[in-house]
Amino acid sequence: MSGVRTSSWIEALLREVTSGILLSSSLSMALPGCSAAVSDLAPDIPPVQRHPWYSTTHHPAQPGGPFRNLDPPVHRPFWRSVTWIARKLVLSRHHPPTPFQPISQADLRALPSSLRVFWLGHSTVLLQLDTLVLLTDPIFSPRASPVSFAGPRRLVPLPLQPEQLPRIHVVLISHNHYDHLDKASVEFLVRHSNPLFLVPRGVGQLVRRWGSRRVVELDWWEFVQYAGVRFHCTPARHFSGRGLTDRNRTLWASWYIESPEHRIYFGGDTGYGQHFRLIRQRLGAPELVLMPIGAYKPRWFMAEVHVDPDEALRAFRELEGEHFVPIHWGTFDQADEGLQEPPQRLRAAASELGIPQTQLHILPIGGSLTLPAR
Repeated sequence: MSGVRTSSWIEALLREVTSGILLSSSLSMALPGCSAAVSDLAPDIPPVQRHPWYSTTHHPAQPGGPFRNLDPPVHRPFWRSVTWIARKLVLSRHHPPTPFQPISQADLRALPSSLRVFWLGHSTVLLQLDTLVLLTDPIFSPRASPVSFAGPRRLVPLPLQPEQLPRIHVVLISHNHYDHLDKASVEFLVRHSNPLFLVPRGVGQLVRRWGSRRVVELDWWEFVQYAGVRFHCTPARHFSGRGLTDRNRTLWASWYIESPEHRIYFGGDTGYGQHFRLIRQRLGAPELVLMPIGAYKPRWFMAEVHVDPDEALRAFRELEGEHFVPIHWGTFDQADEGLQEPPQRLRAAASELGIPQTQLHILPIGGSLTLPAR
């Protein structure tokens, strides 16, 4: 193999590991379906609308080229990165268990006073609004990987079986990495609920291939109105790719959800950047912030794509949020910090910044938060 080809292969592997995925699994046969018919709550495909400040500055400079972040890229030393990847591939670690509690059917059937949040692990959050039930970045598989025999495995069980989920009306996808866009989970949800999938630009092709015909692709600063709720596609600082040749060929995003009673920000997967201030300035302060806090070490490698707990709280302040629910921690071993370190650092940083602990809601996997109508 030539030196150029070797370098390309290593760079591709580097891309996969930076997303926290190393390798991953398909679970098509493991998730049972639901044969119940699903009636439409609103038109299948709501029209996409654009804000006045819509821009294409993050688009590829050349047709077919990569999307870009708002902030400049960060250089990673090549061979130092390769060494870190190799060590991560071969070493396994023991972690204290992440707090966990099962979700009962009674919990799911209970009517929320207005907004109810269940953390299902990693970046998968079940949101029960008055009119809709939403799911973010669903992954129910035992590994975050394209293969079943290797890759980051789930270290904490699901707090409920997928077939126990209520009917899901809308699924929000932040980007196409394996720990955020899982084939088997999408296929299951299509059978279970036939929800509307809202995805960043370019991601819809995969979701359609996996069986959904209810897919809307959005660019940053576009939005749709569905069943009385407005879904804004907002920037994130990250990257995309599922293979050797598709780096940044599809967009990544965060989401801002605006209902008559609540405003919710879902950070997806993101590094720290200018987009938090822009979102606050343009869309207003969210009541609830679902912010990633894990997979942040080593900083020389992860800083561009994953906030650490201190940066997550800085972003929370810039968003001027009221309630902070940390996600993207405690489920998969994707970085060098221990699985229980992120919430510990979050509490300490909040104390240093003077953020009241009453604003932090560090849920166990399966834990819930209910916010009354304002």
